[in-house]
Amino acid sequence: MGVVRWFPLVVDHGCHYTKTTPTVTIESPVYRQEQSPPPSNAAAAAQEQLPSRWRTTTTRSHTGHRPEAVSRPPPTTRSILRVFLSGHLHSPLPPLFHFPPRISPLTTTAAAPANGGDNGGTTISNDDYFAAIHHISNIVRRDIYLERTLNKLRIAVTNELVYRVLRSCSRHGTQSFRFFNWARSYSPSYSPTALEFEELIKTLARTKRWETMWKVVERLLKDSSRSTSSSSSSSSPSLSFSPEIVDFIIREYGKNGLIDEAVKVFNRCVKAFNCPQTVGIHNALLFALCEVKNFHGAYALIRRMTRKGIVPNKETYSVLVNAWCKAGKLSEAQMFLEEMSRKGFNPPVRGRDLLIDGLLNAGYIESAKGLVRKMTKEGFLPDIKTFNSLLEAVCNSGEVEFCVELYHDVCRLGLCPNLETYKIMIPMVAKMGKLDEAFRLLHCSIEDGHKPFPSLYAPILKALCRNGQFDDAFSFFSDMKVRGHPPNRPVYTMLIRMCGRGGRFVDAANYLVEMTEFKLVPLSRNFDMVTDGLKNCGKHDLARRIEQLEVSLRGT
Repeated sequence: MGVVRWFPLVVDHGCHYTKTTPTVTIESPVYRQEQSPPPSNAAAAAQEQLPSRWRTTTTRSHTGHRPEAVSRPPPTTRSILRVFLSGHLHSPLPPLFHFPPRISPLTTTAAAPANGGDNGGTTISNDDYFAAIHHISNIVRRDIYLERTLNKLRIAVTNELVYRVLRSCSRHGTQSFRFFNWARSYSPSYSPTALEFEELIKTLARTKRWETMWKVVERLLKDSSRSTSSSSSSSSPSLSFSPEIVDFIIREYGKNGLIDEAVKVFNRCVKAFNCPQTVGIHNALLFALCEVKNFHGAYALIRRMTRKGIVPNKETYSVLVNAWCKAGKLSEAQMFLEEMSRKGFNPPVRGRDLLIDGLLNAGYIESAKGLVRKMTKEGFLPDIKTFNSLLEAVCNSGEVEFCVELYHDVCRLGLCPNLETYKIMIPMVAKMGKLDEAFRLLHCSIEDGHKPFPSLYAPILKALCRNGQFDDAFSFFSDMKVRGHPPNRPVYTMLIRMCGRGGRFVDAANYLVEMTEFKLVPLSRNFDMVTDGLKNCGKHDLARRIEQLEVSLRGT
């Protein structure tokens, strides 16, 4: 009886030893037989496609006389990586991936020189440009070894490229910092501007990478001092620490409850950053104090502003009033506005509008409604922006009746609604089934000089179709195509869908053809719904025409 023995084969690749699949050998007193069958023609052809070191090799058995065929397994990811990292290979590794040649500096069509001369880069379309930016951004966000992958791409680094990639990776602080360092080390000719520095600082602050953020800030200050000390004729870009960066850092510290760090940045603003304490920076610190509900400190900061002669703007009042309203301290907000008025610092907008905005931002809709009712009874009108904010908040809560009543009250008092008012009112009124009021508002907007656009008259079309008034809907749609802006694809899609639900498949087919005349491509499900409906109705000829139309559009 034969004896089965296993002989593992160890192959020497310099300093690396890899173990392959063992060879099964059956020994008997009379003969020695190999279990592996001879390779077929297809297997031989497949062996020719592999690199030389992965092909089937021959070796001698430890007993014997005749060479044995050893079949090595196909390469795996681990074996490829091991061979790739080995520095003692007898033959180079064949290229596993084919990367494109060096990418020229990306330039959009709009950025091309007007005289048609060479600007040092390749002018490509906007779609290709942003596709390349998207590809690089995905590498930065998702690749663990992003530097190695970017080196293989051989990118020509420019300021615009770095800025757009940093903007695209605004939620990935560590990866953005690695990409920025790679760009500086990969291309010695690349000199970052203040725009890239500021975007990176914002990203690091947004992702709470405070230590790394301050390293970038120190580097920006160092480069800024170097650029200012150089001569004005130098070609190096001028860097400066803008007040907007200080504003952003203080607000991010406030959002995360780090008020002590926010105060330190505010105090170091002039000496360390050589940046003046503007109204915006005061508002940022005021926002940070209000985030942690430190109202005493916020009020002390307001008094300091008045002593230094800094005039508060609308944001100053809005931040403090919103914070007080959010904390349920409406009386304190009113007292603050009255005190500032007595000191001669009147807000750019009326105090009651600020209170209404504060109540709406805090979620106190009923209190805001009561304040508006009180104003209208006394004969006062809210600001149009405040009125639109109130309408949107109340409509989202479902109280459309109150909005309609309030709209008529303020119009009688002399308030002139704008386009935003109609954009809020008409969809909500049409959704509630008040078609008479919706038509009245639409005609008022036309009388005010506003040309109806699709999102303004589409809710009325949908409400008419829901009520089964398809003839009125078709007539209204024809009128809007003449008096308003041309309908877009969503309007046609909605109308075809509503016709299908109502069994008006012939009208739906007509609108499909009309879409193609306007160079609008219908959805595939619209074609399927219309053709199936026409076949069920016995309109097989029309269904065949619609199918031919779809084939001519799709090409399949």
